[in-house]
Amino acid sequence: MSQAPARYRSPDEDSGRWSGFLFRQGDIVISTRSKSGTTWVQMICALLVFQTPLLPAPLAELSPWLDWLVTSREDVFARLAAQRHRRFIKTHTPLDGVPLESRATYIVVARHPLDMAVSLFHHGENLDREQLRRLTGQSEPTDGPPPRLSLHDWLMSWIDREENPREQLDSLPGVMWHFSDAWRRQSEPNVVLIHYDDLFEDLEGEMRRLATLLGIRIPNQTWPLLVEAARFETMKARANRLAPDQSGVLKSRQAFFRSGTRGEGRNLLSDAELDRYRQRTLQLAPSELLAWLHRDRL
Repeated sequence: MSQAPARYRSPDEDSGRWSGFLFRQGDIVISTRSKSGTTWVQMICALLVFQTPLLPAPLAELSPWLDWLVTSREDVFARLAAQRHRRFIKTHTPLDGVPLESRATYIVVARHPLDMAVSLFHHGENLDREQLRRLTGQSEPTDGPPPRLSLHDWLMSWIDREENPREQLDSLPGVMWHFSDAWRRQSEPNVVLIHYDDLFEDLEGEMRRLATLLGIRIPNQTWPLLVEAARFETMKARANRLAPDQSGVLKSRQAFFRSGTRGEGRNLLSDAELDRYRQRTLQLAPSELLAWLHRDRL
């Protein structure tokens, strides 16, 4: 008997909502950490499934976030049950927290943690937290907002904080927990690891690789249209249709697609601070994963 999935909870997520979900042959589960290329890979899957840049609905409707408490579990399940296309589902839960089905393919997207953290900082500034609290039934905070740190100081505190990775998934220990779990499963035939940098450097090559792994055939004349639609600048221009903001929790949909670049986190830190980061990650993940994740740029 397979082991029951671990349960991950936060004020606005609950991986327990996967319980009872009815998988279909060919389902795709996109498992990422926040700000690691989630929407990018959702868009790539949409383009491969529909084989046209003209998607039939907003991306968040086509690829719902199953764990998110903003939308009721019943509504998400009903929406997915009604879909007749090949389904691709978003989650920020590590693979040990979702049911693992041989009928499904699990795509885990990884990004350099320092770049991910910089994007997470800016994403936090773009969230309407009052709206998010209303939608998830959270009470108003009683102790006021924490002191505002500069990006550099926040990043250093993020590197140094000791957190329970199962409780704080967007902490550095949580990020390494998510990636390490996927790294251990990479030999499984239905687990696919994608590096954000590979999408950045060879978008068409990675899209073609993913299409092959998913068993999707695309006519040669269609590829240029699909690749162009998946470029960051094109997606940003279509932010109103592609940003995950059906419930109005973003202050700006355009700001959600902020820069899509690499190296911001590393450029903020001195050599000594980068070494501090390296030593910290060596305590949290296997060296082979770190070499792949960092591309040995540190």
